[in-house]
Amino acid sequence: MTARGVRECLAVVCGAIVLTAALLYPFVFHLGSVGRVNLDDGRFSIWNVAWVARTLVVDPLHVYNANIFYPHRGTLAYSENNLGAGLLAVPAYWATRNPYLAHNFAMLAGFVLAAAGMYYLVRYLTRDRRAAVVSAICFAFCPFVLVHTAHIQLLMTAWMPFSMLAFHRLIDRPTPGRGVALGLAMAAQAVFCGYYGVFVVLMVGYAVIVAAFTRAHWRNPRYWTALAVGACVSLAIVLPLFAPYAALQRGGHLNRPLEEAVRWSANWPAYLASGAYAHGWMLGLLEGWNEHWNEAIFPGFVATIGGLCGAWLAGKNRQRELVILYGGLVVLAAWASFGPGAGLYTVFYRIVPVFSLLHAPARFGLIVAFGLSVLTGVALTTLFARIPQATAVATVVAVAAACELAVGIDFRPVPAVSPAYRFLATLPPAPLIEMPFFEQRLFYPRHTVYMLASTAHWMKLVNGYSDSYPDDFVEKAVTLAPFPFPGAFRVLRRDGVRYAMFHLDVYDAPTRAEVEGRLAQFAVYLKPLYVGADERLYEIVGSP
Repeated sequence: MTARGVRECLAVVCGAIVLTAALLYPFVFHLGSVGRVNLDDGRFSIWNVAWVARTLVVDPLHVYNANIFYPHRGTLAYSENNLGAGLLAVPAYWATRNPYLAHNFAMLAGFVLAAAGMYYLVRYLTRDRRAAVVSAICFAFCPFVLVHTAHIQLLMTAWMPFSMLAFHRLIDRPTPGRGVALGLAMAAQAVFCGYYGVFVVLMVGYAVIVAAFTRAHWRNPRYWTALAVGACVSLAIVLPLFAPYAALQRGGHLNRPLEEAVRWSANWPAYLASGAYAHGWMLGLLEGWNEHWNEAIFPGFVATIGGLCGAWLAGKNRQRELVILYGGLVVLAAWASFGPGAGLYTVFYRIVPVFSLLHAPARFGLIVAFGLSVLTGVALTTLFARIPQATAVATVVAVAAACELAVGIDFRPVPAVSPAYRFLATLPPAPLIEMPFFEQRLFYPRHTVYMLASTAHWMKLVNGYSDSYPDDFVEKAVTLAPFPFPGAFRVLRRDGVRYAMFHLDVYDAPTRAEVEGRLAQFAVYLKPLYVGADERLYEIVGSP
């Protein structure tokens, strides 16, 4: 990279950091002390990123053996593994051991990388840096992403534009080296977000067909050789990392029935819904019309108007490849986002095996925002070439795009680590059960409180929460819920569980009295290690 290229890269990164700081104010100034800790998925994401960031350094070969659902192994694969976000968080985690800072650093890096990816894609396609800046803002901070800050994997969008950039470079000059670059970018997206990895495969697959016919590459052996190299590189990286998911699927886990996707499909109000301040009036209209939106997929006015204009101008200027490619992606993704009822998603489900792992067709809305953002760059490039003071106009459009997407996010102050957990962290490592043990499926997400707290001690937990569960979790939960009780003692002693933490303030008054009575009744089997007003830590030293 030339000195000019380095300066440009630094400008893009610094600009993205400043814009993230402005749009998510005051989040960036409190990275270590705020988070989406008020939401189950938010707590899960923080735990997940911290686990990966820690374990990639101390025991990378066992990163999938997360400290939940003890004594089961491979438990990270019961949900998105977030290996990519955890990798981004490694420096922040090991510099501070702060799980919130680690997660938030990964979040910030996700926005910066997404902006950089779209910038370089549009700059490559249009040769206009000003248009690329606007496209980067429209995509990196689109409403779909900003309403999912509790789901770290859904913020990892950067490798979509980087994959398409690698593809465009490949079709301009098909070489094995550029095939390798494409394979690496696609694999990176799969590692950072499995959902988006599937999307990238579909996007690149569609682009391969478009380029084969618009450029007559279908008869170019170098084209197919480069693509084959890319596919081999991508598979070589992805298959070992996703083998645990295949094993779980063979065991009957993670198989999503097609009917489940209906619940998570987009509807037309979703394409008018957004969490941005500037779009609040549209939500008011939907409420006035008594319409319910089930996702926030509105791409923004700049991206929508710019994208439509870009499709028209590209067709007029005989850039039909861009219209067919990115306009086609917008149409196909919007169609798929409406789920089984619209038909296309059902076709994907029947012919693409990994679709049985997915359940939220509405997430295809991100590809809609992606395609419109690219086409917005095309429209602005044409506009800037025809008007004086184009740089000033570009600045106004970029500021308007950023202001339009500003959103309020409910970051909460993080809870202090309780003295009980600080004491637990000093004890020899051993399995732990936290009480109350929530046995009703409706309350399973409450186990995320214990998971997040485990970042202070990293003991193995009998508790756990994920997209899927071990086969015996439901039955075991019912047995363990009344602990201390003879049946629960037998299960815990059989599994070698050593510690039990009771949060008495979580029980209602009558249940707390019953629990305290049983603690007294079975005191001979429970050695007190820490006794606080509402928290008690015991070592299980026997069983009735």
